[in-house]
Amino acid sequence: MVRFGYTMMTEQAGPRELVQHVAAAERAGFDFSVTSDHYFPWLASQGHAPYAWSVLGAAAQATSTIPLMTYVTCPTVRYHPAVVAQKAATMQLLSEGRFRLGLGSGENLNEHVVGPGWPAAHVRLEMLEEAVQIIRDLLDGGSVNHHGQYFDVENAKLWDLPDRPPPIGIAVSGKRSCELAGRYADLVIAIDPEKELLESFDRAGGVGKPRVGQLAVCYDTDRDAAVQRAHDQFRWSAGGWQVNAELPGPAAFEQASQYVRPEDIAKSIPCGDDVATFVDAVRPYVDAGFTEIALVQVGGSHQHTFIDWAESTLLPALRNMT
Repeated sequence: MVRFGYTMMTEQAGPRELVQHVAAAERAGFDFSVTSDHYFPWLASQGHAPYAWSVLGAAAQATSTIPLMTYVTCPTVRYHPAVVAQKAATMQLLSEGRFRLGLGSGENLNEHVVGPGWPAAHVRLEMLEEAVQIIRDLLDGGSVNHHGQYFDVENAKLWDLPDRPPPIGIAVSGKRSCELAGRYADLVIAIDPEKELLESFDRAGGVGKPRVGQLAVCYDTDRDAAVQRAHDQFRWSAGGWQVNAELPGPAAFEQASQYVRPEDIAKSIPCGDDVATFVDAVRPYVDAGFTEIALVQVGGSHQHTFIDWAESTLLPALRNMT
């Protein structure tokens, strides 16, 4: 049975609102939740970027059953992997075992703020591999000393450890990241419904492990308003991951997406209130083999109406599809 999740998108709502949203999503019956981890919004029109880990800690206390997950955290530049391990262990304790640690190689948009420069893609994957090893060693308990190619850890130990370490997910976009995820991850994360990514993950050791996708949607009873909002806040998504990982800030995304039209975005993001359109947009993820699909409702001020509609209409239709 495919599970359907809710996205706390930190780029489009403030911290208190995000916690209110996920609590509402739990009441509405979403199967899980994920949280972005950004220092900047993609576009200035989104308007927010609170610290995801504080939001997650509050969400763990405001909810009782819905699983929580980073989607995704970069443990290599803005955060040191030893600190990520401590945060993940604490979140697993606060949530009483409901947390999963989603990791990825990151975007320049968020990581440039600490100033060391943005590494090439192959270096970012090497850094991620080393970081995951450090995180796993710390979550296993005991003292860790590590002097590697990219990171040093000096006599580190986590003093508050959960009985069960949080499962680790790794975001993939190509063969090399799929190989890394197959070796080190408990689950795989992908944005696009590409069956080839999941097959590469399986060949590298991922058979039988969960695979989590994500789809942006824009519910509104006024379809034209939904299309305009999706274009205003989500046209950055048309750039593709190779572009989006490299651009340094919202102004760059504004420039890169200046020729994207509303009708272009409406082709990739279901807009309006026709539930069949939303089901059709989810179907490629199901057909590709994703076991979990997180939905992102576009527009911070339009979350509660979406959640209400999802509870009454969308979630039953999606579950009936699968």
